[in-house]
Amino acid sequence: MFRELRRQDRKMDNNEIIEVLKKCQYGVLSTVGIDGYAYGVPLSYVYLNNSIYFHCATVGHKLDNIRNNDKVSFCIVGEVDPVPEKFTTKYKSVILFGKASEVNGDEKYLVLIAILEKYAGQCMDKGKEYIKSAGEKVKVIKISIDYIEGKTNR
Repeated sequence: MFRELRRQDRKMDNNEIIEVLKKCQYGVLSTVGIDGYAYGVPLSYVYLNNSIYFHCATVGHKLDNIRNNDKVSFCIVGEVDPVPEKFTTKYKSVILFGKASEVNGDEKYLVLIAILEKYAGQCMDKGKEYIKSAGEKVKVIKISIDYIEGKTNR
């Protein structure tokens, strides 16, 4: 169903993949629109419980696409260093495929706290107040991972 990595010599093991998922700050979510066009959008995320989570507004292009087709991909590139004299780049990247769905209740709150810790850990008290006031104005989406692979040229 999913294609194998062509360059098996650059394949990362599971531990390396998880390290990249935890360490990197942003990724690109790709969805398919009702019109059949691909839509890629960069966003912040957290890796938690073998899933990718992100938050967003309660309406928008990516949510419309997910409602139409919950199959998505998510790509992260980290540790990028150009090597001009060799006409290449050193990098680590991860791509995953899965199904996106909204989460609520305790799971939503725990994810918002994890996002707060990752991106604004020095402002936890103020952030928790913000979560309380903005709770209904934000959605949390979970990508349940069906397939994942990582590639490195390090």
